[in-house]
Amino acid sequence: MEGRQIRAVLAFVVICCVSFQIRASDPIFYESFDESFEGRWIASEKDDYKGLWEHSKSEGHDDYGLLVSEPARKYAIVKELGEAVSLKDGTIVLQYEVRLQNGLECGGAYLKYLRPLDAGWKPTEFDNNAPYSIMFGPDKCGSTNKVHFILQHKNPKTGKYVEHHLKYPPSVPSDKLSHVYTAILKPDNEVRILIDGEEKKKANSLSAEDFEPPLIPAETIPDPNDKKPEDWDEREKIPDPAAVKPDDWDEDAPMEIEDEEAVKPDGWLDDEPEEIDDPEASKPEDWDDEEDGEWEAPKIDNPKCEMGPGCGEWKRPMKRNPAYKGKWHAPLIDNPAYKGIWKPQQIPNPEYFELDRPDFEHIAAIGIEIWTMQNGILFDNILIASDEKVAESYRDTTWKLKFEVEKEKQKAEEAASSLSDGLSGLQKAVFDTLYKIGDLPFLSAYKAKIYDLIEKGEKQPNLTIGILVSIVVVFLTVFFKILFRGKKPAVNVTETKNEVAAETSDNQGSSAEKEDEKEDENEAEAAAAAAPRRRPRRDT
Repeated sequence: MEGRQIRAVLAFVVICCVSFQIRASDPIFYESFDESFEGRWIASEKDDYKGLWEHSKSEGHDDYGLLVSEPARKYAIVKELGEAVSLKDGTIVLQYEVRLQNGLECGGAYLKYLRPLDAGWKPTEFDNNAPYSIMFGPDKCGSTNKVHFILQHKNPKTGKYVEHHLKYPPSVPSDKLSHVYTAILKPDNEVRILIDGEEKKKANSLSAEDFEPPLIPAETIPDPNDKKPEDWDEREKIPDPAAVKPDDWDEDAPMEIEDEEAVKPDGWLDDEPEEIDDPEASKPEDWDDEEDGEWEAPKIDNPKCEMGPGCGEWKRPMKRNPAYKGKWHAPLIDNPAYKGIWKPQQIPNPEYFELDRPDFEHIAAIGIEIWTMQNGILFDNILIASDEKVAESYRDTTWKLKFEVEKEKQKAEEAASSLSDGLSGLQKAVFDTLYKIGDLPFLSAYKAKIYDLIEKGEKQPNLTIGILVSIVVVFLTVFFKILFRGKKPAVNVTETKNEVAAETSDNQGSSAEKEDEKEDENEAEAAAAAAPRRRPRRDT
């Protein structure tokens, strides 16, 4: 009997532990945007927020998100949570994805974790003044490029909420890929910022070195009513009152004087100007003296000056004046009345308080309130959890697969772009070589057709190989015709053939050569079929 009771108790404990683990593994809040956001998220009705939100697929995926659809607009939308989330108990993980599909030159892509409605705001009137506990996410414009993490904390002495900014936050990734941003708040006041699951910043929420201004104010402050005494001397050094300017000190002496020892170099061309009219310049044909004024040739350096030591009026060079001393100042001595730099006295800070843990307000809603010059910002997979492993699991199952696909596509595009640049350089080298081939003397009869083919290929680079083959055919055809022309089999003739027969044979040979030339032209024309009429040769 006793054994049965023990087994029953153990079974109950196991069931409770399993149930607790299952409960702990569930997210506190999760928004996948698989379904339309309309009716669940509330867009601000304020006049300033005219940006249109859309339920849209991420580019290249079947996964939906919340899209910023128009550039140069203000956007505001909010989602109330079913139950307010406490930031005081245990670990809290804030995580979401955002993809800057058109980049981000100037704008924000951050979330605001809002305080309860009784803090004085309405979802339909959501704006930049809505009270929040945490603001987290990318912001970029001009010199600003950071992943914000800002805490709003109430000072228990004054009752005022103060913004505390994370110092030296990480930068925003500069690509157009999906990225996941994670903020982890631990019970020991540790704050960790992750981008794509990689830790980028670790801080302590109560450390003055990590947040500005610090959550815990300074214990003392300068007395605002304290004033520096009139006789307080902060000058560490003073001019020596006993010093006297020397009699030979000339304050009016110039810093530089002419070098009287300098001599004009031999061969100096005194009568030659340093610049002359360009002898090759001519008045443009369309120059109108009445409208354009009297035409003057442009100036060029006088070539005669380059042949000699110099031209024009010779002047002695300047040198430093040995008598120059500048304005006289009395030397400095220690100030006997020096009291140091004055500072107001310190008094107890009336706003000072002590704290073991931040006393953050609950999170009752999640809002997106941004201004951006770029559209295409896509928010997705917004998560609040109490376990880091839950956030990691969602990163692996929702973000990681998309990111890997996008990364491979980016690599392929970069490789294609690199290959395209390489082909462009290769094509230029090919065309330059073809122009040189077209300049060969024995191809002079076909130069116009070869240039036509090359120019056609330059206009349509995808035809480069075909153009190259055509020119090679022309080149080989002409080469072999020249090589084998005139090498006919010998013909035996009898001695009885008369001069008329010999003359007839000569005429036939001449006719055969003409046929060869005609055949050469036909073959070249076939290789250059569809080539345009002759154009002037391109300058290379």
